[in-house]
Amino acid sequence: MKPKDLIAHIVVDEYSSTPKYKQLTNAILSAISSGKLKKNSLLPSINELSFKLEISRDTAEKGYRHLRKLGVVESVPGKGFFIVNVDFARKLKICLLFNKLSTHKKIIYDSFVKSIGEQAMIDFYIYNNDFALFKKILINKKDDYSHFVIIPHFNDGGENAHEIINTIPKEKLIVLDKLLPGITGDYAAAYENFTQDIYNALEQALERLANYDTLKIIFPKDSYFPQEILTGFYRFCQQYAFNHKVIHNIKTEEINAGEVYINLMEDDLVILIERLIALDLIIGKDVGIISYNETPLKRFILNGITTISTDFNELGKKAAELITENKTDKLQIPFYLTLRKSL
Repeated sequence: MKPKDLIAHIVVDEYSSTPKYKQLTNAILSAISSGKLKKNSLLPSINELSFKLEISRDTAEKGYRHLRKLGVVESVPGKGFFIVNVDFARKLKICLLFNKLSTHKKIIYDSFVKSIGEQAMIDFYIYNNDFALFKKILINKKDDYSHFVIIPHFNDGGENAHEIINTIPKEKLIVLDKLLPGITGDYAAAYENFTQDIYNALEQALERLANYDTLKIIFPKDSYFPQEILTGFYRFCQQYAFNHKVIHNIKTEEINAGEVYINLMEDDLVILIERLIALDLIIGKDVGIISYNETPLKRFILNGITTISTDFNELGKKAAELITENKTDKLQIPFYLTLRKSL
């Protein structure tokens, strides 16, 4: 294949969150795997790639540097870049489809990429909890990958998400973070049991919760968070006779001493702390705070925010292992409680 012909096979997908230099390297590796590129094949120049693909020279150079690091490409001064190695095993081509990119989702991504290693090509997509975009990506990409790793959380419209997911061959499917009703067959998963996990975490905090009389969970309307969280919350409050309430908007909620607030969204945590400070309520004494999902900053804010969280590093690691070990297990990754001075 001539260098100018190769460019036609390199597609930079604007929907993809995979860095463009990685998309470039993945396209060249795919061309090698399919036999379109042979050993000693001349690659397009950096100027050609930059012009034809409408990418920066830095991006094109970074792509070629990555291929050199893999031992696939070398450069000859005055002549250009050549394929020097076609004897490598890269049979895995993985589509990562995440609902959003946040601190904890980045932990999952980094752990997955590290665990899967250089043996896989990875395309990374964010669908922003939008079912229509989720469906469009899957329909357009369904036949392009050896595996699909999917986090299925939707703000709305996802009631029939299982139907589109069921079109993926089950040996290619890894469901991550949440099991979705209606997905059939023998597929792999690494997931959280939201109902049981929040119940168990609150039970571990029971001694400190006994200093308060009311538990409130901030659960915004039209949230992508699973309703199973509320099921576990209700179950705990009823079991241990706590007054309890679900709040949809912390901005307008009346706040009193003796209450514990469980927040899911980071923005709500900021608003809650601001209001408590304005009311001169002492956090950890007058009012308690429990925050969902561990982040490094929560270790230090107000001398430490109590969190309930899953092990996101383990989620990413287990998802990679399910692929590399060719398993269809369903692995539950439990929550853990980290008690700090906010409770």
